[in-house]
Parts: sequence; structure tokens; C-alpha cells
Amino acid sequence: MLFEPIIDGILTNGYGMTDNFLAPGDVTALAGRLRERRAAGQFRAAGIGNQQVTVENTIRGDEILWLEEATATPEETAFLLRIGEFVQYVNRTCYLGLRDYEFHYALYPPGTFYKRHLDQFRSDSRRKLSVICYLNTDWQESDGGQLAIYLPDSDETSEQQITVSPVGGRLVCFESGRLEHEVLPATRERLSVTGWLKTG
Repeated sequence: MLFEPIIDGILTNGYGMTDNFLAPGDVTALAGRLRERRAAGQFRAAGIGNQQVTVENTIRGDEILWLEEATATPEETAFLLRIGEFVQYVNRTCYLGLRDYEFHYALYPPGTFYKRHLDQFRSDSRRKLSVICYLNTDWQESDGGQLAIYLPDSDETSEQQITVSPVGGRLVCFESGRLEHEVLPATRERLSVTGWLKTG
């Protein structure tokens, strides 16, 4: 039941969302791990492009840390196991042939953003679904930091903008190669676990 509204939304609109992917305690625990790892100097400025080696603060301003199963804490392992269950569900219901996933912590300092872009690279089409799970507590609309998703209309000549607030525990999923999106500036730190469900 947890995954059904996500899939229904993707099939209908190209994106899906649920507000209860993580319980409040899980949000707090993962946010705590994120801050501990950042305080330990494990984060780096995010780059752009396939290898993410070029840092362009005029395009994106987040700091990231890739999650690795071998070094994951119990809270991170539990999150990745839940993602694994979601991958199995997607494969059973949508037949996408997903075989892998990759996720990282993302922290946007106040005032930073990520300009409009697609998640699928021109040279690598393995990213099929983008997934964002928010780790913010007591987030208010006035805090900003919304995810803006651009939905093409049926005639492909116009589009609709949908904005999603980064409320803790909320998961958003959309087609990586179809929907352009951006992260709007926030007035406080904006935390998430972000990643992609991939084919071979």
C-alpha cells in the first residue's frame, strides 16, 4: 500500500509521491547521521556532469555524500533495504527491468539551489527513476526549498510547473529522462537522501 500511490502517480503524471515513506523517528535518525558525517568532513561540494567533477556554484550549491552499503550505519542500511523493496515492487508492476540503485545525502545550505535540469545523462541512459526522500523536520512553506517539476502538456508545446515542499518523510519519484526539475532556494538547511533507480 505504501508504494501504490507512487506508482499510480508515475503512470498518470510522470511523477509520484507519498508522505509516509519514512516515519518521524527514521527521519530524525537519518538527519542525525547526515550531520555527523558532514561534521566529520565526509561531504563534498556536488559537481555537474556524468563524473560530477566540475563544481559550478551558479548551477548547484548542495553538498553530498554517497551512501555505500559496506560502510552504512544501521539507519542507512534500513533505508537502502526499503529502497530495495521499492525496486522489487516497481519491477513487478511496471516491468522496468531495474537492477541497481545509487543514493547520496544532499545538504543545501541556506540560499543555495539547483537550476533546472534532467537527471539522465546523454551518454548514459541507465537512470530510469529519480527518487528524493526528505529529512527535514517542521518544514514550513515559508522556508522555501521546493522541488519544482516541469510537466509537458499532451501537445508537448507547453508545460505545467508542480512544486513539492521538502517535508520530512516525504518521498518523490519521477522519470529521470523525461521530467526537468529544479531545487528552489531555501532559508534554512535543506536535507534529503537523493538517488536513482537504474537498469543494468
